[in-house]
This record gives sequence, structure tokens and C-alpha cells, in this order.
Amino acid sequence: QVQLVESGGGSVQAGGSLRLSCAASGRTFSTSTMGWFRQAPGKEREFVAANSWRGSITSYSDSVKGRFTISRDNAKNTVYLQMNSLKPEDTAVYSCAAAAPLFSGTLESMYAYAYWGQGTQVTVSS
Repeated sequence: QVQLVESGGGSVQAGGSLRLSCAASGRTFSTSTMGWFRQAPGKEREFVAANSWRGSITSYSDSVKGRFTISRDNAKNTVYLQMNSLKPEDTAVYSCAAAAPLFSGTLESMYAYAYWGQGTQVTVSS
């Protein structure tokens, strides 16, 4: 069983930055594809970014590409989401997710992920 705990959310003005962290328990982090998703009130959960366990393979949604950066530190069992140039439409609960070890498939699909964190709120004011 993998447990994921997010931190780093908060309130920020438009144009500001936040860095989210997701700490994972367990011994399979280095072989787990990690993703970030978000859900705004009244909307469906949507893909934000993912980092494959294979290393340099990353994926971003069009809405965050060029502004957000996903990274991981396998020594700390932690994945990060650096969010710059934040916009009010980025306001949502952000959740990290982990796929089963050695997963190879579509990084952007929520159905690829077996484990989910509780989420952290990000609020961007105009």
C-alpha cells in the first residue's frame, strides 16, 4: 500500500508562484509514475502533469504547459509541482497520484493511477 501526502497549497495572487510537494510512503517510488491532477468546484478532475518512472518522460496539460514543472526526488520519495504565473483559473484542489510500479501506458489518464492523496487547496485571486 502506498500513501501520498500533499503539502504546499495556499492562497496567492495572480502571477504568483507555489510549489506543491507530495511525499510517498513505500519502497516502490523510484519505479512509480507520478501524476498531479486538479479539481475545481463543479468541474471534473483534470490532468495537470505527470512524470514517468522512466526518468525524463514528462507530460503536461496544455493549460499549464510552460508555467508548471513537475519533478521528483527519488531519494526523498517526493514529487513536486512548481507552479509559476498562476491564474485564477488554476484555483482547485490539487492531488498527486501514483501508478502501480513499472507502469507503462497513458500518463494523462486518471485510470492509470492506483493511489491518490487527499489533495491540497490552491486558490489564486485576481
